[in-house]
Amino acid sequence: MKVLVTEKIADKGIEALKNSGMEVDVDFQLCVERERLLDVIKNYDAIVVRSVTKVNEEFYQHATNLKVVGRAGNGVDNIEMEGATKRGIIVVNTPEANTVSAAEHSIGLLIASCRNIPQANGFIKNRNWDRSGFKGVELQGKTLGIVGLGRIGSLVATRMQSFGMKVVAYDPYITEERFKKFGVEKKEKLEDLVKESDFISIHTPKTEETFGMIGEKEFKLAKKGVRVVNCARGGIICEDALVKAMKEGIVASAGIDVLVDEPNTTSPLLDIDNVIITPHLGADTVEAQDNVGVTIAHEVVSALKGEMVPNAVNLPTLHHHELESLQSYLELGEVLGKLYHQLERDAIQKIEVIYSGAVAEMETSVITLAILKGVFEPILKERVNYVNASLIAKNRGISVVESKETVNGNYMNKIRVNIVTKDKTFTVAGTIFAKKDARIVEVNGFEFDVIPMPYMLVANNHDKPGMIGQMGTLLGASKVNIATMQVSRNFKAKEAMMFLTVDSEVAKETLNLIGNIDGIIKINFVKL
Repeated sequence: MKVLVTEKIADKGIEALKNSGMEVDVDFQLCVERERLLDVIKNYDAIVVRSVTKVNEEFYQHATNLKVVGRAGNGVDNIEMEGATKRGIIVVNTPEANTVSAAEHSIGLLIASCRNIPQANGFIKNRNWDRSGFKGVELQGKTLGIVGLGRIGSLVATRMQSFGMKVVAYDPYITEERFKKFGVEKKEKLEDLVKESDFISIHTPKTEETFGMIGEKEFKLAKKGVRVVNCARGGIICEDALVKAMKEGIVASAGIDVLVDEPNTTSPLLDIDNVIITPHLGADTVEAQDNVGVTIAHEVVSALKGEMVPNAVNLPTLHHHELESLQSYLELGEVLGKLYHQLERDAIQKIEVIYSGAVAEMETSVITLAILKGVFEPILKERVNYVNASLIAKNRGISVVESKETVNGNYMNKIRVNIVTKDKTFTVAGTIFAKKDARIVEVNGFEFDVIPMPYMLVANNHDKPGMIGQMGTLLGASKVNIATMQVSRNFKAKEAMMFLTVDSEVAKETLNLIGNIDGIIKINFVKL
């Protein structure tokens, strides 16, 4: 695998790429010219960027072999997501690698601004001694309003509670449980947060919705003397409105790490004395940069291996511990999906996935992606993975429906997949034992307890004597060893289904011989 690195990452990250356990050729072309990049990118399987390299539709048209885009840092402002998703290109970033550094910098700016620390430092270093102009305010007993209770916002919340602050937050995309988990009072409207807060700290990504979300209107609602901090993205707080609010005495001080036009130094905030500005230092610590480099290296390699990556931006968000608990279910989902086109041929109209028991409490959307990946992989030459599986279903006119049940009869957890065609419905179900052991437990109403294996034979036959023996004889004559065999019967229909796991592939000639046995309705070789 060839990986192109176009921007500086920590040496530990480069080492992690080279020592990943798979053959990775790492090529550095820092500050590469655009024309040169477009010319060579076809030769690479992955690219690692930071914030300068533009990964857009023009780029994708040249990146014909690209499988992974790694963004060493938080956010993906310079990466066009739709083009990546439709091509099955996984986009990963490192949202957690610098969260502690960003949270600590936010708190540092908050404390520095409310105690006038930089101004006092500059004053005394000019050989002056007079503290009368630097009176600050305490944090204890004050209300901190957090906009965005994600990874960084939640860290700031818990740390500032130890200062004796009341913490309120506004985030319409975070569940009630998360607010309760961090002991934070939820505000349904941004206006309510602004009215109540003595301090406001921004921790939301920059989107069309959040750009300029705190402007002149919001500052007019704020308490006189409010103090604001922005270590998220420039432009979320309107800079002109902030300057006006400070001149009018509404905002007492501000701590700003990000500017709307950075790295250009033209912001009107630079001319305001009680604004502390740092040059986007939120993630700029030794620990954070090492974490970013190592994390992006591991994620790029995992994605190249075809594994699920917790920080894939164009996939449902997963934490590492969630991925660990889901891994067996992802593997089971792929198995259930792969069975369809190896047992049936009809065009699919609808896929229904029913989750029962413990698995219903998990991030099932990712498991559904695994099922879709399994469905399409055997029949499509194009790359099929977790990123584009849902889009493939949509483009083929297949509706995908999820539902959940709290319990299901004999199983602690169960995944049932109903694949609906024009004339019938194919059903397959599976479960996980002891958190890791997958089982196929049903196919079209026939019950089993089959451990999925690389090579399997599935036979539908009339329920009459001699069927098992004749199949065994033909397989033995063909030097195919049977590992396990299970038979399930439908007494009303007088039919049975046999599930055999075998040690090797079965030749077409042998399948034809088995298919010609009197009583065999259908025989299929399944390769997982």
